[in-house]
Amino acid sequence: MKEIVGIGACVMDTLITVPNYPEEDTKLSAVSFKPAGGGPVATGLVAAQRLGAETAFIGVLSNDSGGKFLAEDFKKYGVDTSLVHIENGFRSFTSVVMLSAESKSRTCVFDKGNLPELTLDSAQTEALKAADLLMIDGNEMNAAAQAVKIARENGTKVLYDAGGLYEGVERLLPYADILIPSEEFALGHTGCADAMTAAEKLYSKYRPEVVVITQGKKGGIMLDAGGMREYPALPADVVDSNGAGDVFHGAFAAGVIKGYDYYKCCYFASAVSAVKCTGIGARESVPDFETVRKYLKENGYEL
Repeated sequence: MKEIVGIGACVMDTLITVPNYPEEDTKLSAVSFKPAGGGPVATGLVAAQRLGAETAFIGVLSNDSGGKFLAEDFKKYGVDTSLVHIENGFRSFTSVVMLSAESKSRTCVFDKGNLPELTLDSAQTEALKAADLLMIDGNEMNAAAQAVKIARENGTKVLYDAGGLYEGVERLLPYADILIPSEEFALGHTGCADAMTAAEKLYSKYRPEVVVITQGKKGGIMLDAGGMREYPALPADVVDSNGAGDVFHGAFAAGVIKGYDYYKCCYFASAVSAVKCTGIGARESVPDFETVRKYLKENGYEL
């Protein structure tokens, strides 16, 4: 049995580090090119595995070069791929990510490919029933909508990484036990002018156990039965912010598996995300648990 299973995007990224963003119709020498695995749930699972949880990805990959890289990348980090369908003759989900050394920001251009839709089989269904937690991100919508119902019926908690305002998100939101939207999603979905009001609206409408709105460099806010609290973005010498949110969600999931309360999960996930940003690559820069513990202690917080 895997403690955490995930259904969502899995992306073959090409990371291009540049001194600054180029102007249109010019040439610019890159600092580096690097292939890397990406995607919200896929990277979140790697982060959770790195932090000590047992994880598995439920999805579809191609047998093209991108798909082969992604399957091997999961195996490198210990994420179980036995629940992945490999399909022939399709184009993988890929992206090119430019990382600016000057602004410390990232710009992404992606191609979603043409992989067939995930259809849950019996082994995947049984894995959902047995897991402690299911991570979703709004991709593979039909399979995710089926999976959250299976999870609800079998006591598997659902963590929804709500980063994108995808069509059909209303099919997933009522089943989220742990709802972690970006500020952009929260404001866009609710029509509210500020994050705190949006959190209250999401909490009252969908009744999750907790709403955590991520606000990037500002940290974020958490609302549960105990009320609303803010959590900080912890300090880091940022080299690569790409995938920081994905890592936050995976670290939060790992914190849940460790038995942390939700506010402690916020601090823990914020720390993991901060340390990740000090290296290139969302997955390979995820710290192990002892590194996170040491980092939090240095910043005045004990796990």
